[in-house]
Amino acid sequence: MSHPPSRLKAILLALLITFIWSTSWIFIKIGLKNIPALTFAGLRYFIAFLCLLPFTLSRKYQTEIKQLKTADWVNLVLLGVVIYTLAQGGQYLALAQLPTVSVNLIVNLTSIFVAFAGIFVLKERPTAIQWIGVGLNLLGILVYFYPGGFQNAEWLGLIFALICLAANIGGSLMGRSVNRGNHISPLLVTVISMGVGSVLLLSVGIIFQGLPVISLTSWGIILLLAVVNTAFSFTVWNYTFQTLTAMESSLINSTMLVQVAILSCLFLGTKLDLKEMIGLVLAIFGVLIVQVNFSNSKMQA
Repeated sequence: MSHPPSRLKAILLALLITFIWSTSWIFIKIGLKNIPALTFAGLRYFIAFLCLLPFTLSRKYQTEIKQLKTADWVNLVLLGVVIYTLAQGGQYLALAQLPTVSVNLIVNLTSIFVAFAGIFVLKERPTAIQWIGVGLNLLGILVYFYPGGFQNAEWLGLIFALICLAANIGGSLMGRSVNRGNHISPLLVTVISMGVGSVLLLSVGIIFQGLPVISLTSWGIILLLAVVNTAFSFTVWNYTFQTLTAMESSLINSTMLVQVAILSCLFLGTKLDLKEMIGLVLAIFGVLIVQVNFSNSKMQA
């Protein structure tokens, strides 16, 4: 079992992972031009699972696997279905139908819902200052996208984005619940949940969307997303869950709103007006308020 990271280390690691995940949005949009959404997502996460699987064959992890209780297996299976099959499947399907910014807007609402749900599910109650941070985060998101919204969005894409949002909320709460006890290694949490979720996702993708001929460039994107943006990133993300609360992790994850916009400007030629820049500043400032003020307060159990 791993030792939980310090607070500063957990925050910095989580920010690094969100940057890596932000690059995923660019690669996914490129890959979706040639690969069906569910098959694309399924290949990414199944290959990532295969990359991580050999690391669990050591005596240490095999012993830990044998010690897992039935309740642990149930929780890990459900976690895999929620955060991989539903959340990632929904995201890829939404990105195939909607602009990236529209999907990103919906997904970034996760932190708001997690903050409310965490009070009742995990008994992690934010302070007043942290609620102000949540409010600023939400205000920044609204300012950034209003009034563009979903003028040209297709309803089917919107439904998939909402499925992704709901699964992200559930996955954040379930992930924190599984990891905060520190009795299951982050690697095992990642491998088992990803194995279950990816196999189901890939199976559904092949059955309903097929497996097309994939170009060398597309395979390069899949492998990059699988090894770096998934296998490595999800393991580290689960590691940070041992220290960070569900709301904090979700808010750090919401900084992808800023990062995706910046990456779009650098690599896709996207232009930001004054309103959008103000929205980005408010969103990131809300995250900083939550993190800085945590050191002066404790969540009520």
